[in-house]
Amino acid sequence: MTGVIFIYVSNRNRGIGGNILLLPCEVGVQTVLPAIRALMARTILEKHGMKEKQVAEVLGLSQSAISRYTTKNRGNILTIENVPEVQTLIDQMINLLLYEKQHQTTEILELLCQTCKIIREKGLMCELCQKKTRENLVEICAFCRST
Repeated sequence: MTGVIFIYVSNRNRGIGGNILLLPCEVGVQTVLPAIRALMARTILEKHGMKEKQVAEVLGLSQSAISRYTTKNRGNILTIENVPEVQTLIDQMINLLLYEKQHQTTEILELLCQTCKIIREKGLMCELCQKKTRENLVEICAFCRST
């Protein structure tokens, strides 16, 4: 985790003082996290030969959620499958969940934050942030991508 909270401030006429606060983490929760869950679910199914119900237990989700992730009915707004660094971190998280009896929650959270950071650095989230604010955030995107 970077230890920094990023705030996008929009000049649109909403909120206190006419500003809207949009955290990259808000966009991440809506887009990045489902994409990560979808990639994890598909990876566990394909590489580890588990059934949807087993994957659901490992990830702490419902079997129907796993089905929606694997059929790309959920978690498909952002494409991260083709980013090798992301797949490496996903594989590390999966290995901790599946094979480490005493896996450290902190370690998994750190890997999750690293994954999100890579997604931000590669600018994969920028288009989604632009849609959320309907404004040009080039300056802030440059900040987000470099942090």
